[in-house]
Amino acid sequence: MTWIGSGCFVTLAILFIWRVADLAEACSCAPKHPQQAFCDSDVVIRAKVLAANKVDVGNDVYGNPTKLLKYDIELVTMFKGPSEKIDAIYTPPISALCGLNLEVEGQMEYLITGKVEKDGIVYVTLCDFIEPWQSMSAIQQANLNQIYEMGCDCKITHCMSIPCMLNSEKECLWTDFFVDNNNGTQAKSFSCIQRTDGSCAWYWGSSPPEKDFLDIEEP
Repeated sequence: MTWIGSGCFVTLAILFIWRVADLAEACSCAPKHPQQAFCDSDVVIRAKVLAANKVDVGNDVYGNPTKLLKYDIELVTMFKGPSEKIDAIYTPPISALCGLNLEVEGQMEYLITGKVEKDGIVYVTLCDFIEPWQSMSAIQQANLNQIYEMGCDCKITHCMSIPCMLNSEKECLWTDFFVDNNNGTQAKSFSCIQRTDGSCAWYWGSSPPEKDFLDIEEP
């Protein structure tokens, strides 16, 4: 009896370890250039995080209560989103499910991108572009007002291994991965802008592109 009990205990321990490992690997996201995150999101805001609480948001298909982590926020600027004021965002309660862990005590300001669900709540995960406002470059901050939106008909293709291929003239090749782990010059200072001939090209800066850039035939 003792041997059987010990064996069961070991088996359960191994299963528990496997389960923890599965959860740890459950959240996997491809990096996004801030412009692509802006264009793909329903909501793009600058906000101060005030408090965090777990809340019930209904039941799952088995009738069990579903919990999300609710962050109460103070909206500073809305760059993109619904007409209604946003005073909270919701995320899964643990990082293994792509839940966010945001600083609350210091009331830090973040750039937050996310989706609006059918019930109207703003849902965000680790796969969205979430960045402390002060960590963003001045060009990134400025481009949220106009420049990123100008390139939403373009696609930024992430290059992680050479050779990298573009499938369309409406793509810009993002190669920061080779320089600074996806947070290099292209992410901090460039946007992908569509020109008058329909093609897309990298554009440096935060001022609207001039005519000679938009009309040029080659980047």
